[in-house]
Amino acid sequence: MVIKVFVATSSGSTAIKKKQQEVVGFLEANKIDFQQMDIAGDEDNRKWMRENVPGEKKPQNGIPLPPQIFNEERYCGDFESFFSAKEENIIYSFLGLAPPPGTKETEKSDATEEKSEATEEKSDATEEKSEATEDKSDSKDEHSDATNETEAHTEDKADEGAPEEAQPDQTPPEGQQEGEEEHAATGEEEEKQGEGEEKEEVEEQEES
Repeated sequence: MVIKVFVATSSGSTAIKKKQQEVVGFLEANKIDFQQMDIAGDEDNRKWMRENVPGEKKPQNGIPLPPQIFNEERYCGDFESFFSAKEENIIYSFLGLAPPPGTKETEKSDATEEKSEATEEKSDATEEKSEATEDKSDSKDEHSDATNETEAHTEDKADEGAPEEAQPDQTPPEGQQEGEEEHAATGEEEEKQGEGEEKEEVEEQEES
């Protein structure tokens, strides 16, 4: 991947020249490979730059001013974006390049990765805690079911040990019993009376 810096070497603007020199000087100082694309002497470069700068990055007149920075065909930004990235130590990310070892951006990237790993570990710990809570809840439900079964078994056993209902008393009511006794006494009197009548008849026959 090649960094392309579009500049105007013959620009009459001191501000533009200063911005271009700052970008080029920074890339050279950090040994970042780049190509300097002059839009002043090459119409194709100027046309390509204007067509490939995103609309939101263009000024109101629609003509973007140099320096404009690209990574091959991908737009990186203008001088303001470059300056902000340099101040935040994320210039390699801005350029779409991997930061070399030992740079502040590498340390920042490592810290970000460590933070991300710590966040993942915390998330895993939270998931494990959640699973443990679910297991505890399941165990509690099983214990509750076992308790219910024990209570039901105890009730069944209590029902089996309960005495049978008292059978109704077979003794007839008192009034009925007295009636039966009177009937029996009457029968005996009738028998005795019958025997007396038979005896009288026998005696009469003997006299006659």
